[in-house]
Amino acid sequence: MKHEKLEGTWDNVVLRSLAEGNPSRAAKIDHLLFQITTAGAELDAMVDEQEALLGKTNVIVATAITAEMDKPKMIGFDKLDEATTSPVRSTPFVGPLPAAPSLLKNAPAGQPDKAKPEEVVQHADGRGIDAKAALALLAGQTVAPPMPIAPVVEPEVQGPPAPTKPAVEKPTIPLATSEILPPQSKPAEQPAPKAKAPEPKPARNAPPIIEADRGPLKSPQAKTVEPKPAPVKKAIADKTFHKRTSAPTFTESLQNGIRVVRTNLAIVMGFTVFINVLVLAIPIYLFQISDRVLTSRSLDTLIMLTAVIVGAVIMQVVLDAIRRFILMRTAVEVAVQLGSPILSAAARASLHGNGRDYQVLGDLQQVRAFITSGTLLAFFDAPMAPLFVLAVFLIHPELGYIVVGSALCLLVVALINQRLTAKPFAEANGYLSRATLHLDSMSRNSQIINALAMIPEAVRIWGRDTAASLTAHVDAQDRNIIMASISKCIRLLTQVCMLGWGATLAIEGHITGGMVIAGSIVASRALSPIEGAIEGWNGFTQFRTSFARIRGLLQSSPFNFERLILPNPKGRVDVERLLFVPPPNKKVLLNGISFSLLPGESLAVIGNSGAGKTTLGKMLVGSILPTSGSVRLDMMDLRNWDQRQFGESIGYLPQDVQLFPGTIKANIARMREDVTDQSIFDAAVLADVHELIASFPQGYETFVAADGAPLSGGQKQRIALARAFFGSPKMVVLDEPNSNLDAPGEAALAKALMHAKKENITVITITQRPALLNVVDKILVLNNGSVSLFGSRTEVMTALARNKTTSGDVGLAAPASAPIATGA
Repeated sequence: MKHEKLEGTWDNVVLRSLAEGNPSRAAKIDHLLFQITTAGAELDAMVDEQEALLGKTNVIVATAITAEMDKPKMIGFDKLDEATTSPVRSTPFVGPLPAAPSLLKNAPAGQPDKAKPEEVVQHADGRGIDAKAALALLAGQTVAPPMPIAPVVEPEVQGPPAPTKPAVEKPTIPLATSEILPPQSKPAEQPAPKAKAPEPKPARNAPPIIEADRGPLKSPQAKTVEPKPAPVKKAIADKTFHKRTSAPTFTESLQNGIRVVRTNLAIVMGFTVFINVLVLAIPIYLFQISDRVLTSRSLDTLIMLTAVIVGAVIMQVVLDAIRRFILMRTAVEVAVQLGSPILSAAARASLHGNGRDYQVLGDLQQVRAFITSGTLLAFFDAPMAPLFVLAVFLIHPELGYIVVGSALCLLVVALINQRLTAKPFAEANGYLSRATLHLDSMSRNSQIINALAMIPEAVRIWGRDTAASLTAHVDAQDRNIIMASISKCIRLLTQVCMLGWGATLAIEGHITGGMVIAGSIVASRALSPIEGAIEGWNGFTQFRTSFARIRGLLQSSPFNFERLILPNPKGRVDVERLLFVPPPNKKVLLNGISFSLLPGESLAVIGNSGAGKTTLGKMLVGSILPTSGSVRLDMMDLRNWDQRQFGESIGYLPQDVQLFPGTIKANIARMREDVTDQSIFDAAVLADVHELIASFPQGYETFVAADGAPLSGGQKQRIALARAFFGSPKMVVLDEPNSNLDAPGEAALAKALMHAKKENITVITITQRPALLNVVDKILVLNNGSVSLFGSRTEVMTALARNKTTSGDVGLAAPASAPIATGA
C-alpha cells in the first residue's frame, strides 16, 4: 500500500542519526518499529481474524506509524530512549517479548552503537537492503527488489531539512498507546474504532512491495484469485438430458378417447331429443287434417299447417344428418386417440404373450363400426320411447296400455336373444382369431411353405378354423334372426291392435278418426328403438367385447406409467440373481445368474444349446422380464428406465434377424425420421458395413423387402449389426452375430467389436464359435441355466481346456463345483 513520505521530527531524527553515524539511536528505533509491527499484527487478528492476510498487516502498521508520527506531542525526543527501553505493557502479550530483529547487519551482539550505516544491512528474511531502503521501508514507501549485496555510497548531509507541511490526518485503525508510549504519556481517552480505509489499487507495472518481517516479496501481478465454483442449479440446467418423445401413458390415452366419445355423444343426445320431438310433427299433421281441415274446409289453414310441418320435417332431416356426421367424426377421433397407444401396448405386451394382443387393432375397427352403425342410433332413440308412450296415453289410456304391453314383450324377446346368442358369438370370435393368427404365420413363412410344398396343409388348418368360426357365427345369427322376427311380429300386431281398438273407441265417440291414425304412428315410433336394438344386438355384444379388450390392454400394460428421464448411461451392467420361470410349464430357464461389467468391457456368453443364452440376451435388453432378480444399467433397474431413453441407449442384434420393409438407411436409423445422415454413416462405419452398402447400385437408398430381398442372410445380419450400433449406444447385446457370416464377415465383425471397445461401449456377445473369444475381455459359461464359469478370457479358456470333455465343443463348461467366479 502506498503512503505519503514520512515528514516531521521523527523523520529528521532518523535521518540525522544514520547520517551522523549514530547506530545506537538507529537500533533503538529499529526495536521500537518491531514492537509497533507486532502489536499491529495482533490487533488486526483480534479485529477480524479472516482479514489477517499477508500484505494487509503492513498496510495497517504503516498507517498507524503515519498517524502517530503526525502527533509530535505524543512522543518527546528526550523520552525516546525511555520509550525504547521501558517494558511494553500491552494486554495481548503475556511473557517476555521476542528479541527484536535488527535491520543493521553487522552490529555486534549487545553493541548496536558499533554498527556501520554505510554497509548493507540484512532484512529479517535474509534479503539484503541498504540504509536508504530501510528508511523508505520505515516510511511505508514502495521499495524496488533488492539487488545483490554490495556497498553503497554514504548519503551526503546537507544542512537542516526544509520545513514540511503538516500531514493530513487519515482514518486509521488505532493502536494501543501502551505499545508506543510510557505509562505517563498514555492519553486519557481512546478514540472509537473506525472503519479501515479502502486499500488503493497498485499502479500498473509497479515494483513489488517489500513487507517488513513478512517473508518473501509480494507482487500484485502474481496474486492468485481462487475461481468461484459455478452455481449448482446452472450446472444442472446446462446438462443435456434425453428429450421425452414418448406418447402419454396408455391410461391417459384411454381416458382421452373416452372423454372425446362422451363429449360428442352428449351433443348427439341433444340432437336426438330435438329429432324425436320433431317426429311428432307427422302425427300432429294427420290429426289436424282429419279433425280440423276436413271439417272446416279451410284452405288457408291447410296451407299454413303444411308450411309449418314441412319446416319441421326439413329441420328433422338436417339434425339427423348432423347427428350422423358427428358420430362419423367421433369414430375417426377414437381411432386417432387410441390407435397408436393400442399398437404400442400390443407390441410391448406381445413380449410376454403369444402375439394375440395385436388383434386389439381389429377390436378398434369394431368399435368404430359400432359408433357409426344404426344400432347406436337405436340406443339413443330408446330413452325417448317413454315420450311417445306418454303421447299415446294422452290420446287415450287404453291405447297406452296396448303400447306398454307390446314394449314389455319386446324387452323379454331382447333378453332371450342376448342369452341365446352370447355363447355362439363368443365361439365364432375365438375361431376367427385363430384363423387370423394362422394367416399371419403363413405370410411370414411363405418361402418355407412354398419350398416344402406345405400349401395344402396350411390352407387346411386355416380353413378348419375359419369353418368353425363361420359355423358358430351362423348359429348365433340364426337365433338372432328368429328373435328379430318375433319382435317384428309383435310390433306389427301392435299396429293392428292400435288401429282396431282405436276404431272401436272412435265408434263409441271417445276419440276421433284422426286420433286413431296419430296414435298408431306414435306407437310405432315408440316400439321401433326396441326392435332396432334387438336386430343390432350382435353388433352391440361385439362392441362391448372389443372395448373390454382395449381397456384391459391399455390399463394392464406393464409400461402404463411415465418414468423419470435419467442422465445418459455410461454402460455399467449389473446382473443380480436372475431367475426366469416362464408360464405355463414352470420350467426354470435361468437360475441365479449374477455378473457385472464395467463401461467398455466386452463379454462372451457361451454354452450348449438350450443353456439359456438367448433368454439371457433378451432379458439384458428388457425384451422379457425376470421372475425374480434384476438387470441394472448404471445401477438402475431396466424396468425403471424410460422405455424410449433406454432403447436409444442400447443396441440389440437378435438371433432371428429381421429387417423392416424400407431402405437400408431407414433400417439402420431404426425407422426414425428425425436423425441425421452423419449418424447413419457413423453407425455403418462402426459396424464396418459401409463398404458393403457402397457396393450396392443405390447405396443406402437400396430398398429391402419384407423377406430381406435383395440381401443375403449374411448381408442382412451385417445391416442389423449397424442398426444395433446406431445412435452411440452404451450397451450392445449381440445374439449369434456371426451365424450367417463368412470369413470376411467375421473379420469385419471382430473389427467392429474393436471399434466398439475404443468407443467405450459395453458389448455382450452370445456365440457358439470360438473365433470371437479372442476379442472379448471376459467369458461367461452357461450350463442348464446356471453360471458354470465366469472370469477373464485367459482364466476361462484355461479352465475350459483343462476340463474339456468333448473335442471342439467350447460350449461344454467346467463342472459347477470348480468355478472361477460366480457372479460379479
